[in-house]
Amino acid sequence: MATATVRPATDDDVGAIMAIQDRTWRTAYAGLLPEEAFAGLTSDAARSHWSDAVHAGDGFHLFVAVEGDETVGFAAAARYAGADGMAIAEVSTLLVEPRWGRRGHGGRLLAAAAAALRESGSDSGRTWVAEADTASRNFYSRAGWAPDGAVRTLDTGSSTLREVRHAGTLDLHLVD
Repeated sequence: MATATVRPATDDDVGAIMAIQDRTWRTAYAGLLPEEAFAGLTSDAARSHWSDAVHAGDGFHLFVAVEGDETVGFAAAARYAGADGMAIAEVSTLLVEPRWGRRGHGGRLLAAAAAALRESGSDSGRTWVAEADTASRNFYSRAGWAPDGAVRTLDTGSSTLREVRHAGTLDLHLVD
């Protein structure tokens, strides 16, 4: 296996991030999301969103996983104030393109996101996962994050998508 690393995303990574999200969502969420949701992943608005994310700063972190010369996954994480003023540390997105799965990239991305959130002053984190996405739910469970009882339902335009919140410590000790 080629050298695998995780690093902060740059402007040069935006196209790869968009392609990874498109391919991963089309695989993981086929039948759960309408085609319109997938079409938006490669739009000019999506490119602008990810370009802005590269430079967001202020507690926002965007990482890419790289194996050899290939960008194979990415994670976005942020620490921000919740409605009650309490700090929230959240991994908003963590995706590894399916053909690069089971090679430790997800664990390295989660560890990098957790370290950045710890450096921002948080001890625990959370993420929202589609209830039907058993692969992602199992991934977070293996990392020690468990459902905390919170559930939300998102309107997809033609149906709804139910998500469960997983939470856990940011003091992760993941192995490859």
